Amino acid sequence: MDIDDVKEIRILTEDESWDALLSGDLGRLAVSVAGIPDIFPVNFIAADRRLVFRTAEGTKLLELTVNNHVAFETDGVGVEEAWSVVVKGTARILEKRSEIDAADQLPLRPLAPTLKYIYVEIVPTEIQGRRFQRGPEPDRY
Repeated sequence: MDIDDVKEIRILTEDESWDALLSGDLGRLAVSVAGIPDIFPVNFIAADRRLVFRTAEGTKLLELTVNNHVAFETDGVGVEEAWSVVVKGTARILEKRSEIDAADQLPLRPLAPTLKYIYVEIVPTEIQGRRFQRGPEPDRY
């Protein structure tokens, strides 16, 4: 395969990135406390230009309350193409009854059979998406 046959990675527009987020439901939340990074898989929903997930008390919740600047990544891999979206933003626990009631109406259910009563929203400050064609590695030499 010649380098001319390789399709470039296409940078998604913000709207295309949101469309990709709307199609996903499992991502990875990256947090950092005292310079030590951590990452957690979470199921989520994209709604109203924000991300929402549910959690319970534990390390993930503690870390994002210590440092609410987070990164979030989700992706999709098909037979012929793949995509990835990275969101950077701030996380906060939903505490107002009206916010919790509204979040309860979202079709967001835990993947694992556990009780998760705490809603967290991520408000993006930056969003970057990419889409690319899958295929064999080109000749390296």
